[in-house]
Amino acid sequence: MVLQEKARPAAAPAAGVVILRGTVQVVGELLITAGIILLLFVAWQLWWTNVESDAKQSAIIKEFAQDLGAAAPAAPEAADAPAAPPASEDFGPPVVSAAPGHAGTIGIMYIPRFGESYTRPIVQGTTGDVLDTLGLGHYTNTAMPGAEGNFAVAGHRQTHGAVLDNIHTLVPGDKIYVQTKDGYYVYVFRNNQIVMPSRTDVLEPVPTLPGVTPTESFLTMTSCNPRFGAEERIIAYALLDSWRPASAGPPAEIAAQVAAAVGRG
Repeated sequence: MVLQEKARPAAAPAAGVVILRGTVQVVGELLITAGIILLLFVAWQLWWTNVESDAKQSAIIKEFAQDLGAAAPAAPEAADAPAAPPASEDFGPPVVSAAPGHAGTIGIMYIPRFGESYTRPIVQGTTGDVLDTLGLGHYTNTAMPGAEGNFAVAGHRQTHGAVLDNIHTLVPGDKIYVQTKDGYYVYVFRNNQIVMPSRTDVLEPVPTLPGVTPTESFLTMTSCNPRFGAEERIIAYALLDSWRPASAGPPAEIAAQVAAAVGRG
């Protein structure tokens, strides 16, 4: 019969091993904490900044509507929806407002391609305090709505309201409506372009053609590209097709959106 040997006590780990294990544990915990913080930051960027911005932009739109000093149009019923103005209807040259001061509200933009609920304020300036909270920012050195030249605006694509998230879905012929206190300006989308951030020539009176005198009214919208990056810029170009004064009411296609935007829909 073989006798079992008495088990010897395990040797204590060397001090260096203990320190190494402790260091690895601390580093692991720090990495986990950093990962959680990063996830929370991403959630804040992609969700909470949109919630905050949407609330602020809704307030700006309602304030703009109140400043118009007129009752908001009621949403049209299917049976009595106003007909589109006849092709011969002419309201004369577009009225062009003076630019407001920094962060002043210019008007509201409606883009049916982006959905029935797409209603965004247009605010003077393109600094962070405007773009990160207030909506579409107007490049201060460009034209105002309806004027000959380039009415250019910028907006975020995935955060802070994501006002131009779907800019890449525009199709030639899509209409873009700009409402100001003077009336409604109808622009028709033509094409888009991907450029580097240094391409400021897209903001020229005739986009991409420095030194050329404009004879038409352009709308240029700029945003980051790709959707979750900022290495490039996506540019959407549109051309003014028509305008109608505020007294004539909104174009039929956006009448319900206008009513909803000002709190009557």
